[in-house]
Amino acid sequence: MGSLTWTVLWIFIVALVASVAVVVIASLSGRTGGGWLPASYTAKWYASAWQDFGVGDLLVNTIVVAIVAVGISLLIAIPTSYVLARLSFPGKRLLLGLFLLPQVIPTFTYAVPLATLIYSLRLNDTLVGVTIVNLVPSMPFAVLVLIPFVELIDPRLEQAARMSGAGTTQVFTRVLAPLMVPGLLAAGVLILVRVVGQFELTFLVAGPTSQTLVVALYTAATQAGIVSFQEIDAMAVVYALTTLILLVVSLRFVDPTTAATGRRVGRLR
Repeated sequence: MGSLTWTVLWIFIVALVASVAVVVIASLSGRTGGGWLPASYTAKWYASAWQDFGVGDLLVNTIVVAIVAVGISLLIAIPTSYVLARLSFPGKRLLLGLFLLPQVIPTFTYAVPLATLIYSLRLNDTLVGVTIVNLVPSMPFAVLVLIPFVELIDPRLEQAARMSGAGTTQVFTRVLAPLMVPGLLAAGVLILVRVVGQFELTFLVAGPTSQTLVVALYTAATQAGIVSFQEIDAMAVVYALTTLILLVVSLRFVDPTTAATGRRVGRLR
C-alpha cells in the first residue's frame, strides 16, 4: 500500500513538473525545430504580453483588489468571529451556515445576481465593484478561519484584563489582537491567494480598465489564433509566478497545524 501511494505521488509530481515545463519552454520558444524542443529561445513574448495586454497595470489591479479585500475582510471578521466563538444566541447555527454557503456552492449560482446588482449600481468596470464581489466569499471565509483561533485564546485572560480596569477597546487591542496575529496572518494570506485566483466573480464585473491578471489571461486564451500561443504562455507563466510567490509567503508565515493543536493561547496558570 505504501509503495502504491509513493508511486501515485511521484507520477503526480512528474506530470505537474512536466506540464509547467511545457508552458515555460513554449513561452521562451523563438523558432520551432523538428523535435520536442524549439530551435531557438527568446524572451520577446514576455515583452509583447507586457505591452499588448498591459501586464503591469494588470498586476497593480490584482494586488490592489487583493489587499483591499484582505483588509476589509479582516476588519469585519475580527469582531464577527469573536462573537461567534464566545457567545451563544438564537440563530447562531443558521448564521454559521450562511457564512459556509459561499464556500460550498458553485460560484456562478450567486455570481450572476451579484453581478446584476453591481451593474445596477453602475460599479461595473471599476476596482470598487471588483473588490465588492470578491468580498462576498472572502469575508465569510475569514470569519470561518478566525473562529478556531479565537477559541484557542483563554477567556480568563480577558476576565483578568477587565478586572484590572481595561475597557472593551483595550481588551481587543492589547490582549486579543496580539494573540490573534497567527490567525490574522493565516486568514489574510489565504484570502490574498483566493482573490488573486478568483475568476468567475471578477470576470462578470470587470472591464478594460479593471481587469485582473487571471481575467486577462482568459481573454488572451480565447483569442488563440489572433494572439500567439507563446504570448499566452508568457502570461500564464507570469500568473503562475505571482501565485507561487504568494503561496511561498503563506508557508513562511502560516503554520497549517496551528489551529489543530488544541492548545489554548496565553493559558493562565
